[in-house]
Amino acid sequence: MDQTWVEDLIRHWRDDEAGTYRTWFLWDARIKNFRSIRRGLQEVIAEIRADTFGNAYRGSSLETVLDSIAEQRQVFKGADHAFMWKPKLRIPDIYENRSNQVVFGNFLDTCLCCNTEEHVIEAIQTLDRATIKGLGPAAANLLYFLHPTIAPPFNTAIVRGYNALTGADVKLGRWEQYLAMRRGILSLNSQYRNLLSNDLGAAAAFLFEVGTGRYPLPEREDGGSVERWKSDLDHVRAESAASSKAAAAAREADHTHTEIQGWLRDLGVALGFQVWVASNDGARSYKDGRLADGCLDRLPTALAEAGAVDAIRLIDVIWIEQDGDVAAAFEVEHTTSIYSGIVRMLDLALGIDGAAARNFFLVAPDDREDEVRAQFARPAFSRVSELNLRYLPYSELRDHRDAIARFGNGIKGILAIARPIKPIASTTQVATSNA
Repeated sequence: MDQTWVEDLIRHWRDDEAGTYRTWFLWDARIKNFRSIRRGLQEVIAEIRADTFGNAYRGSSLETVLDSIAEQRQVFKGADHAFMWKPKLRIPDIYENRSNQVVFGNFLDTCLCCNTEEHVIEAIQTLDRATIKGLGPAAANLLYFLHPTIAPPFNTAIVRGYNALTGADVKLGRWEQYLAMRRGILSLNSQYRNLLSNDLGAAAAFLFEVGTGRYPLPEREDGGSVERWKSDLDHVRAESAASSKAAAAAREADHTHTEIQGWLRDLGVALGFQVWVASNDGARSYKDGRLADGCLDRLPTALAEAGAVDAIRLIDVIWIEQDGDVAAAFEVEHTTSIYSGIVRMLDLALGIDGAAARNFFLVAPDDREDEVRAQFARPAFSRVSELNLRYLPYSELRDHRDAIARFGNGIKGILAIARPIKPIASTTQVATSNA
């Protein structure tokens, strides 16, 4: 965008006492509201997880959040309309459809916890694939208050302003259109960074003013803007297609990994242990809730004070005795390298007094046994001999977990179906031993 008049227009907007730059973007209370809106979204997520969110917009925690957003002066006036329950159309379908509600909650939770552009876009694409009726890019107004440098606000006036300024053809209601517009806004923001801000609210507020007709634009002379818009849209579509393909494969692997963790969680609880689920996996969906439901929300003191606590927190599943001692630790290796999982268990074993004598399990598909045993012949795994490590095939866990839960006592049942792992001695080692 090389029009010199654009810079003049942005300067005029910044100097306008009644414009959104001075009345909203520089408004003292704007930044203060970010924290309260973030807290409000945490409450929405908590209610969805607990299945107490309800089946109506009115009176819900989401209404409270959107009331706060809609009070953010001109730019967000009417931001709550898209989320108001429309009974005749039965949209947005997050009030009566529990599955959609959980998807929406997971979307908010992911965006609340992540801190990168890649993760935010991935969360948007995941939500888009769920095709929840009536839940479109208006949700970007929630994202803006979580990631103001990544997700610009979205409404009709902003879209009109963007189209008028760039000659693009953004249409309402489609996430791919929003993401393509976002690319253009980032480009605009980069070109005029000295007049705008890292906070994309400034660029969005400017486009809002253009879209309302407050600042008439000159006649367009360039024809390249539409082509740039088409290029942005093609880029987003290609990214989305690649993401969908990768996500399908990842979902299959991740589903299996999460499912195995869920089996181990449920079995540990049934056997009377306290259970820890990896801190980065606890929010994953499992059955009708989260993987971490019913599990410890913090490690026992001895583990929490260990020097390698950051690694211990990432062990897939740990069964813990009532006195806080580790009974067993499990690493699930569906398709990934076993190295990082073993290192985490070594950190646990060598970092806690008496932990090395406990039981450690590598849980993997049946067809990975030869690979697992071959890996343990490598010098990198020489210290594994210090672990009481066993290989637990998926099939054994699947076929026997119910019986172990019903009739088992402690970890005897799980020990019975697991197989000891011993590093394979090399030819040199064998010869030395025989000598």
